Amino acid sequence: MSIADQKFFNAFNLIPQMGPIRFAKICVHFPSLENAWQANLQDFQQAGIEFAIAEKIISQKRNISPDQEMEKLEKEEVKIITINDELYPTLLKEIPSAPAILYYKGQIQKDEISIAIVGSRKVSTYGMQVATKLSRDLAQNNITVISGMALGVDGVAHRECLKLGKRTVAVLGSGIDEKSIYPVNNRQIAKDIITNGAIISEYPIGTPPLKQHFPARNRIISGLSQGVLVIEAAQSSGALITAKFALEQNREVFAIPGSIFSKTSEGTNNLIRLGAKLVTKIEDITEELNLNSLQNFQQAKKIIPDNEEEALILKNLSPDQPAHIDQLAKTTKMNVTSLSGILTLMEIKGKIKNIGGMRYVVAS
Repeated sequence: MSIADQKFFNAFNLIPQMGPIRFAKICVHFPSLENAWQANLQDFQQAGIEFAIAEKIISQKRNISPDQEMEKLEKEEVKIITINDELYPTLLKEIPSAPAILYYKGQIQKDEISIAIVGSRKVSTYGMQVATKLSRDLAQNNITVISGMALGVDGVAHRECLKLGKRTVAVLGSGIDEKSIYPVNNRQIAKDIITNGAIISEYPIGTPPLKQHFPARNRIISGLSQGVLVIEAAQSSGALITAKFALEQNREVFAIPGSIFSKTSEGTNNLIRLGAKLVTKIEDITEELNLNSLQNFQQAKKIIPDNEEEALILKNLSPDQPAHIDQLAKTTKMNVTSLSGILTLMEIKGKIKNIGGMRYVVAS
């Protein structure tokens, strides 16, 4: 697609009343979007645009300069891909109401094996452990992890991929220019994702993170993925909206079982009850999606202690059952102060991980 076409896609997208359905009507009716930009009220009505909306389009486009708006994108180093472009993601193009235009930084891949990981912003220790392990397992097998760069499960998923130098994609409910990225604390992770993945949005630069944007954003998260893994979700969680979109888009839905006493497991447990695939390991996902031929599972790295103290600590730790420092002091019969120093050094060496609250697990 030519730059001229892209700039008119962007220009039309700056009009709030435009959306995937009206974009589709305009693309079908007019020879090009440049031609549509010059259209009058009657032309838009003939394209199937409602009279009131056509009036607003005519009125608002008078105040938009397609060329100047493209200059703004170039200044922000934001790239565009439209639904008419050859490199537009194949899976996303299949969904109802596929976005007519995507803004992105980083690299878009047309065809890639990808799994969405979503879950609670108020992630529990259990949820953090699960998100860490499964994100790493997927990334190590060159499966792209898609998420929404929110606090909680999303952030854990992205960060674990980045630690391994693997590809991850974040879909935002705001513009992708630095000032619009939400939450503000995620501006650095956004920069990190760009170096080995992409941040994506259907919203123009400068668009604030309005509440109503996020449900629409979720359809893109599921649309880019072969399946959606819900790690933790309360009954009113946005993660369940993503799962709903996944079902509508004929995607697989996976869920992590949780405690019956946990509010953040109510949604996932209910998904399983309704037929979602219960997941306890990466094979539950790859087998369901027939990805076994693509598997290249890496053996867990053997962690070798450097001394007797480290050997004793590792003997009393596991990858999935966190142990508090007080518990370790008791089982190893080590002084808490000395133990704390050794644990810190072991964490720096990448042998163990502090998951919060002075609780430790063996690094996976």
